[in-house]
Amino acid sequence: MLRYISQRLIAMAITLFLIISLLFFLIHSMPGSIVDDPMLPKDVRERIEAKYHLDKPLIVQYGYFIGDFLTFEFGDSLKVQPKVPVFNIIKDKLPITIQLNVMALIFTIPIGIICGIIAALKKNTMTDHGINMMVVLFISVPSFVFAALLQYMVAYKWELLPILLSTDQGMTWDKIKSMIMPVLALSFGEIAIITRYLRAELCETINSDYMLLARMKGLTHMQATVRHAIRNSFIPLTNILVPMIFSILSGAIVIENIFGVPGLGSLSVNSINSLDHPLTIAVMFFYSLIGLISILVVDLSYGIIDPRIRMGGKK
Repeated sequence: MLRYISQRLIAMAITLFLIISLLFFLIHSMPGSIVDDPMLPKDVRERIEAKYHLDKPLIVQYGYFIGDFLTFEFGDSLKVQPKVPVFNIIKDKLPITIQLNVMALIFTIPIGIICGIIAALKKNTMTDHGINMMVVLFISVPSFVFAALLQYMVAYKWELLPILLSTDQGMTWDKIKSMIMPVLALSFGEIAIITRYLRAELCETINSDYMLLARMKGLTHMQATVRHAIRNSFIPLTNILVPMIFSILSGAIVIENIFGVPGLGSLSVNSINSLDHPLTIAVMFFYSLIGLISILVVDLSYGIIDPRIRMGGKK
């Protein structure tokens, strides 16, 4: 297991290096620059270019960039918060993004599993048809549409929840209430995906040969389902966890801007619009890091869900 984890960590480091390198060249190929303002005096423009190596060839800028990243020196923000270290800006924004995404996962996974199990056990009943209609609706409608509907109906018309995120420090009750709608908007589509996937897997498992054998050994249908079918249906479910995590992370970029969440999502949009390249690359780096850590955790969970898997074992 330790050997496997070490190999994965090395692969993560290489992947991150390739990601930030690709981001550097992509972002610097975009039109526009911080020094393109025609109102900027020439001497000021030259000082900015010299300080941030903008007057040097792109490959030389890349060398400075990689050298800074290898020492975890992300540089200073150029425009969003001028002269403030990028790491300090991200450090202030990262906790709320993690809170939002973790709450969305905590809400999504159990609800999706429960709905999937109910739909499979009540196959071809009104309950199953109702859940399938919900699945089609949730998959068809984008998260930002749900966000707008929730803001209009729940916050504006019914005045049940605040329309924007609370600015309270810490997890106060007001802040938790203000996070309900962003979490719901992020979760609906992923709940539908888990429900549909688990229903299909569980329906197939219930009709398998080993379930018939379990019934012949004296187990009731419910006992055989709980002891064998449900657990075995969870194993393929891990295949969709990684894309689901990435989907929530990417969806949070839009949702944060809609609900005024001061996290990495709104920061990334602000940095891109401001042509603040060091901040943009650093934000994308942290998004990639969160995603790769999530992949590692999901991979390690295979050994917990399915004891037959022995990662890093001898062949």
